[in-house]
Amino acid sequence: MRSSLSARRPETSARKPEAQARPDRLRLLTARPFAHRGLHGAGVSENGMAAFDAAIAQGLGIECDVRLSRDDVAIVFHDATLSRMTGQSDPVSHLSAEELERRMLPDGGTIPTLATLLARCGGTTSLLVEIKVDGKDVAPLCRAVAHDLKHWPEAPIAVMSFNPWVGRWFACHAPHQLRGLVVTQQGKPYLRGAIERTLALWSAKPDFIACDIRDLPSPFATRARKTGMPVLSWTVRSKEQHERAARHVDQIIFERVDD
Repeated sequence: MRSSLSARRPETSARKPEAQARPDRLRLLTARPFAHRGLHGAGVSENGMAAFDAAIAQGLGIECDVRLSRDDVAIVFHDATLSRMTGQSDPVSHLSAEELERRMLPDGGTIPTLATLLARCGGTTSLLVEIKVDGKDVAPLCRAVAHDLKHWPEAPIAVMSFNPWVGRWFACHAPHQLRGLVVTQQGKPYLRGAIERTLALWSAKPDFIACDIRDLPSPFATRARKTGMPVLSWTVRSKEQHERAARHVDQIIFERVDD
């Protein structure tokens, strides 16, 4: 699953800045597999710094989730509440970043901010930031993420979300930022689901899509690839899924591959 492609910044000095640099950044972004919520398991917590450090040490990309703290800081955490990961029932949105950073994950680490993770990646590790927000009021979290990402303009980093309003916000307010649309056909079959995905694609204006491994092979993903749009797949957890993804997408977001 490892890629031998280098993660060095491409040489773009002789090119027009954004129009031609964007494909180069996309190629860097998809050059290596992504560890889903970091390389976690065996006593290493998801979305924790130990999981992220393990992924970096193995030369992998990282996928993480972000939510908004009470004081408008982007926090690396998947769930809306702390219960599954900390045993405490507080919603993430009800606590400040300082309070969240004091909460302990199962492996003894603390809940990181996005800024902390970005500093650890150092602008060289490929990073997918999945923005977890419902409805149309996406601006507060998108602004917080954009604030942190502005310090890493050349890094192989992208935002992505199931929510097409996230992509739309970045297209309008931070168009330089690579952005993706996360899609699934599970529970959304037939014409209604196809129309919903097509409208989401139009609204989000993504640079890439990330599709559910359970949907492959997918006509939606195939059409996207034919237009030159990179397609990723999540979450790959077996050798069979890895082999299927290799036939139908450009890169994977994985948790493990069976021997």
